[in-house]
Amino acid sequence: MIYQKYLTFLANSIRIRLDYELKGNPTEFSTLGSQNVDDSPLSQFILENKLSIPETVVLLLALIPHIAPGFLSNLIQEYLPEGGDFPEFGGVKGKNHRGILPTGETVLYVLAGRDVEQRTAFSKMFSEDHFFVRKGVLYLEEVPVGEPRFSGRLVMEQEYVDWFTIGKVSKPRLSSDFPAQLIETGLEWKDLILNAKTTSQIAEIETWLKYNDSLFEEWGMKNRIKPGFRVLFSGPPGTGKTLTASLLGKYTHRDVFRIDLSLVISKYIGETEKNLSKLFDRAKNKNWILFFDEADAIFGKRTGIRDAHDKYANQEVSYLLQRIETHAELVILASNMKSNIDPAFTRRFNAIIEFENPSASERLLIWKNNIPTKMKLEDRVDLDEMARKYEINGANIVNILHYSSLKTLENNSNTICLADLMRGIHKEYAKEGKMINLNL
Repeated sequence: MIYQKYLTFLANSIRIRLDYELKGNPTEFSTLGSQNVDDSPLSQFILENKLSIPETVVLLLALIPHIAPGFLSNLIQEYLPEGGDFPEFGGVKGKNHRGILPTGETVLYVLAGRDVEQRTAFSKMFSEDHFFVRKGVLYLEEVPVGEPRFSGRLVMEQEYVDWFTIGKVSKPRLSSDFPAQLIETGLEWKDLILNAKTTSQIAEIETWLKYNDSLFEEWGMKNRIKPGFRVLFSGPPGTGKTLTASLLGKYTHRDVFRIDLSLVISKYIGETEKNLSKLFDRAKNKNWILFFDEADAIFGKRTGIRDAHDKYANQEVSYLLQRIETHAELVILASNMKSNIDPAFTRRFNAIIEFENPSASERLLIWKNNIPTKMKLEDRVDLDEMARKYEINGANIVNILHYSSLKTLENNSNTICLADLMRGIHKEYAKEGKMINLNL
């Protein structure tokens, strides 16, 4: 019943146009009426965003293939029972979908018929400054070179399809079409142990995430400040770069997507740029945080051109620079070595934040914060001494406690013994080719 009123409204809107164009019967567009307002996501979206009747028609045309596959085909059959070509109405066939998929031409015909001036006016609903495009609600699919733009299929973003049909937004999954994975954390800011300078710089990013929209829109700075915020996290592995990105998302209610560079970088000319283009296009207007881990693999320094490979590698870096600079959201690049990042990027970062290996006092806090609440330490364990003696990072400490806790459970105990902790430390040192004397 929720959708029936919208199906009726859209059917009537299309019939009004067909009656006028094919039978010469002029009638005004009808309204949905206040009595049709309900608490469904679709109704609330139309109400909250104050959509006009034409905008509502466009929204419903984009949604209709997902809820009534034969809707447009059945309507056209009413007016053309013998079949035949109807190019003015637009529409295309899909590979799997057997009904009519609406195009931009369908929108313009339903709203304006053959009136050229009205068609031009309504075409502005697909301009960059219109609500539909700014918020990433719907768009016209790209068409082959030389074909009219409005012959492109009318597409609603999957997030809105989910919201209008099942009442919740599903997250995009890692795939060749979306080379990024959602990362989340159950930890809190208090679990991130960093020095005061780094903590202060991270707080500045959080401030940007919370207030930049207000600065742009309400304070009139939209045309004076570049969109987006670009940050470099630089420092050794295990020092909190990924956790920081996750926490920024968690506390500003944004999804954080870590880019899988193995799905982005291609040996084929032009494919890397194509993969990046799909990623940034998908992320546009989503309030996502894009996190490029080990970013020097793709944001590395440009080289002198010795062969075709160098030429196209440099083009990839230049393309990345352009896309990141125009992306209106937060982009974080993480690198183990800042010197590996191309200087063209570093000059354009809003912030470069150094993540250093923790000091002895910081290591002590990390040790204490990560001991399982249901376990205790053997009396002869001296965390102060361990924090001073073993220069390891937070990830190492978590791995050590993970190992020793599992050994404790294996021994049917709740007391972590020194021997297991030392074996855990030995394992972490061995990963880096270092040796220590266990002294057990």
